[in-house]
Amino acid sequence: MKTANLTAALAALFMVCACTEKHARWHIGISQCSEDIWRDWQNAEMKLESSLHHDVHLSFATARDDSRLQSQQIDSLVATGIDLLIVAPNQLQSVSPAIDRAFDSGLPVIVFERKTISQKYTAFVSADNYEMGRQMAMYIAACTGGKGRIMEVMGLKGSSPADERHRGFHDGINLYPDMHVAASLHGDWTEATARNTVDDYLTRHPADTFDIVFGHNDRTAIGARHAFTTHRSSSSTPAAPLPLFCGIDGLPGADGGIRQVRDSLLTASYIYPTRGDLLLQLAIDILEGRPYAKETLLTSALVTPENANVLYLESEEVVRRSQRLERLKLMADGYLRQLTAQRTVSVLACSVLALLAVALLLFYLYHRGQMNIRRERVLNNLWNLSTATEIPGVTSPTSAEGGNTVQTTDVPDASPSGPSATEAIPHHIPEDGNPNSASSRPPSTISPPQQEGRSELHTVEGAATPSAISSLFIQRFREVVERRMTDSELSVEDLAADMNLSRVQLYRKVKAISGSSPVELLRTARLNRGYQLLLTTDKTVAEVAYAVGFSAPAYFTKCFKEEFGTLPGDLRK
Repeated sequence: MKTANLTAALAALFMVCACTEKHARWHIGISQCSEDIWRDWQNAEMKLESSLHHDVHLSFATARDDSRLQSQQIDSLVATGIDLLIVAPNQLQSVSPAIDRAFDSGLPVIVFERKTISQKYTAFVSADNYEMGRQMAMYIAACTGGKGRIMEVMGLKGSSPADERHRGFHDGINLYPDMHVAASLHGDWTEATARNTVDDYLTRHPADTFDIVFGHNDRTAIGARHAFTTHRSSSSTPAAPLPLFCGIDGLPGADGGIRQVRDSLLTASYIYPTRGDLLLQLAIDILEGRPYAKETLLTSALVTPENANVLYLESEEVVRRSQRLERLKLMADGYLRQLTAQRTVSVLACSVLALLAVALLLFYLYHRGQMNIRRERVLNNLWNLSTATEIPGVTSPTSAEGGNTVQTTDVPDASPSGPSATEAIPHHIPEDGNPNSASSRPPSTISPPQQEGRSELHTVEGAATPSAISSLFIQRFREVVERRMTDSELSVEDLAADMNLSRVQLYRKVKAISGSSPVELLRTARLNRGYQLLLTTDKTVAEVAYAVGFSAPAYFTKCFKEEFGTLPGDLRK
């Protein structure tokens, strides 16, 4: 049963190693308030940066400008067991409680681009939205000579960028008495909403004219431009010139604000850096306990017709490099998948080989255990045979009256070539050393004389049985071994001499009866005695080794491990 359990456990272990993918060390959740080109760039930067950190896994959630949905998504991300939350709140009031819950649970939180109503965050990353609005007002004043009517198309009401850009823009415009904001319209950062909102205003106020349209982002400004263009083309009055359109974001790419300024669709934009790479590196620094800044202010810049062409060329180069890096990443991912598949096949092959090796090892250990059990059984039978079978007429060497002993070396070979069951036990081994010689075999009708203190020997037709003869021999061998066990110099010749036999006779006799050699029986006896001493005394392993006749504790330890499958020092544990 134990063998089967061990095999099953090893098989399961190998299969788990072969089939389970390595889990990432860090799981980072990203909650985006909306889905647009700016956030697409930022998400792509975070993904690219994560490829440089093989132990990072990213989970993205996009709320599509729905604060309630974003709150639910934040709670869901936290419930999945993320290690850190990166979040751009859709609105100050409605999303802050969900962020607070995440922070209060002990989760590190990075708030970027938009603020919350509390200070419950680990780090904050953003550009200066107030300064962007103010700088845009100063640029517009420079373009118009400090005069003109302005339409402001704001971002999502209640979001911190919209509030801060609005305040900065108005603080800048208020420096010029001949400039004023004639209309402030609320949008939600999208081009479609801005277009519809401006179209509705122009329909209701067809006589209003504007010199400047400031959209809180580039998409809002482009949406307003479409609305003005549509109304000018459909108006029956003489076409009025289009106002100047300014926005914020200044993204690279074909649909980005830098190109729109270069192509004169926008008069100006303001670069709001996405910096997804910085966000992810900050997250890893926080998770790994490295120093980090709690507040990070991103550097931004104004995009005008004068620098738009240079910035666009530079941004195009950035885009090309990013795309190339993305292709390289995809190729690397493909190679890694192939490598993983090959590694899986290799692991499975190694697992099969390992299981075969384990099976062979278990087979070997099982048969060795069976052999040890059989040998132990034989030894126990041999050692206990003399006490388990009472042999009348023969006493132990120390129990005979008057000190006379019956030498067990007088017992002839119990093999088929030895004496028959009707032959009596000789009193001594003849000089030729052959217990089967004619001079050593008295007539079958002669029985040993009865002596006082000795009972008759059980015989069949007056002679000792072969089992009794073998019992006497083994009893004598056992006594010799136990008496001289502590002698590390004890040899087979010494044992044979003590039993009045030659080395060859002793070997043959012991082998015929037990199936083992005298050396093997001697070593087994010493190891069994050492086993008992380890369990019943407080002797050290070295003391036990010397006590049972081993000249070196290291050799005793080696033999003990081979015999019992455990180290002597571990036996007491």
